[in-house]
Amino acid sequence: MQVFSSNTCANGFFESKGSKFLGFLTTDSQMKDLMHSLRVKHQKARHFVSASRILNEHSQIIESFSDDGEPRGSAGMPCLKVLRGENLVGCGCIVVRYFGGTILGVGGLVRAYTQSVQDCILHAREQHFITPFVPKATLEITIPYSQLSRLEYEAKKLNLSLHKNAFLESSVQITLCGACNLIEAFKNKL
Repeated sequence: MQVFSSNTCANGFFESKGSKFLGFLTTDSQMKDLMHSLRVKHQKARHFVSASRILNEHSQIIESFSDDGEPRGSAGMPCLKVLRGENLVGCGCIVVRYFGGTILGVGGLVRAYTQSVQDCILHAREQHFITPFVPKATLEITIPYSQLSRLEYEAKKLNLSLHKNAFLESSVQITLCGACNLIEAFKNKL
């Protein structure tokens, strides 16, 4: 699996028989805000098609899509199929369509929406926005204050994020977050 890992969007553009298809690939956490800003910015656009693939807390892939008024199965599902084909998770795409006056038919719409998302992914790859998916884990531990500086040093060495939850009388509660393999390596050093 791969993830889109950028704070900015990857863009794509496709034109067919006068209709313009503006594609945007972003993280799942930015989808709602991006949709709102695109609807404000592109008020004359006819359709705002979306598709997304996210991981829930049980590492299951949850997929969703919207045709936004296009014929059923001609817009959102083709976008979702591109995300599936590229094995992308934790991201979504939005394609804004400006109608050009010519009806494209279901086949034409499928090709246009597919191409728009593929252009977004190509741009994202060129910018190195797509990276391999790394499963994350957390570890909660309580240690004496005398071991805190060593623990912070080891966590920094392994690139783990460290959060001090509670300072107790003689110890501190800490939560570490990072890649599963790094958390395991950290456990072995304790």
